[in-house]
Amino acid sequence: MLIKFPEETLDTTALLALPGVTQAHVHIYHAADHRETYAWLAAAIDVPALQAVLRARHPQAQVVNLTLTTDVAGHSTGQAAAWFYVVETDIKPGAEADFDQWYETEHLPGLAAVPGTVRARRYVAQVGSPRFYACYDLVERETFGSPSWLAVRATPWSDRVRPNFVNTKRTMFRLVQEPTKA
Repeated sequence: MLIKFPEETLDTTALLALPGVTQAHVHIYHAADHRETYAWLAAAIDVPALQAVLRARHPQAQVVNLTLTTDVAGHSTGQAAAWFYVVETDIKPGAEADFDQWYETEHLPGLAAVPGTVRARRYVAQVGSPRFYACYDLVERETFGSPSWLAVRATPWSDRVRPNFVNTKRTMFRLVQEPTKA
């Protein structure tokens, strides 16, 4: 579950008030280059209850119910991931099959294999837009601009698929709050 806060916040009180949610379920990330916070909840949550709790403290927060489609261990699995890069997008009609095949066979595995990538995942939003999310846990922010990373992005297949992205948002986040260990 993803919660998008249009402001920078560390107030997890509302999240922790939900049944079944503990500090061990919450990851908080601040955007590196603007004021925005993403909270990832690793717990089964009653979405209407979550929305009700958030309305009181963060009326502009957006809840996005995501389904994990792909999870690839990265080259740097086991290392701490202080950075979190997220690509959110929709795709032009008729281009989804090529987009999915590119992500599954070339792009996500390629970026996961870059030194400094801890983990790479893809999600699909159950409702709303953008529909597709690609998330990368990174050891250092510099992983994102490394020659290995840029080489994966500069393939002929990437050049063919990327123009079909619509409503795209790319954000680099820094980890602010890691879940506590139970």
